[in-house]
Parts: sequence; C-alpha cells; structure tokens
Amino acid sequence: MLDQALTALAASGGTAVVTAAGTEAWTGLRQAVARWFGRGDAQREQTELQRLDQTGTALQDADPAEAERVRIRLEASWQARIEAVLESLRKAERDQAADRLRDLLAQHAPQGAVTAGPGGLAVGGDMDIRADGGSIAAGVIHGGAHTGTPPVPDPSQG
Repeated sequence: MLDQALTALAASGGTAVVTAAGTEAWTGLRQAVARWFGRGDAQREQTELQRLDQTGTALQDADPAEAERVRIRLEASWQARIEAVLESLRKAERDQAADRLRDLLAQHAPQGAVTAGPGGLAVGGDMDIRADGGSIAAGVIHGGAHTGTPPVPDPSQG
C-alpha cells in the first residue's frame, strides 16, 4: 500500500496523461511516460507507447456524451498502473521512481489545464459574471431563461 503522497502522485500522473492527449504537450509527455514505465527495457517502453496511443485514440473517438466518463475511466486506469509500478519497487527504487515521475510531470504535463464536460463551464483564472438592469447573467444555463415582470398570482392562489 502506498502512502498518501505517492497515491496523489500517481493520480497526478493519470490526470496528466489524459489531459495531455491531443494537445501539443502529448508528444513529450507520451515519450517520457513510456520511458518511465520502461525503466530501461526497450520492449516494455514500446508496449507503453502503444498503450498511450490507445488512450489518445479512445479520448479522440469518445462520443461527446460519454467523453467525461471515458476521461475518468482512463485517468483511474493510468493512476492504477502507476501505483502498481511504485508498489512493485523496493523503498529506494520507489523513491527514485517517484522523483523521476515528479520531474517528468513538471517538465511535460500541461500546466493549469482546465476542462469541462459538454454543457459545462471551466475557468482557469478569474471569472466575473454580472447582471444589471433586469438582465440575466450566468456561466451556464440549462433549460432557458426569461426576463420580465413575473405574473401576478391569482387571488385564489394565496
């Protein structure tokens, strides 16, 4: 069982893989992650490159209605794979592998990436939404909105 810091590191790794797929950060992160998993074994590195390519394809081909669920599943899958590698190592090797993973994430992972599913709103910084003069302001409205004077209730309604 990994400690909380290593579990969080593995989660960051899983998120970084999924977030980088399809961006300009993908090529560098993909190669670095494959090298990290390969640990000097060219065949294992090649296998990881294929897995990473499958992840990229799955994200690209995901139906928009299922995209968020696919992202979550793939993040969890990569987190579990990273955790498995870390758990398989002796303490000294685990510490070195964790340091290498932190370094590669700092170097290659997209920083400050913000994503939202279909119909959502993602903000990577400050956001200010204001309404005045009887108008409506919202980040996301589902189902429509109307302005105007509300109808007067029928006296029989209270």
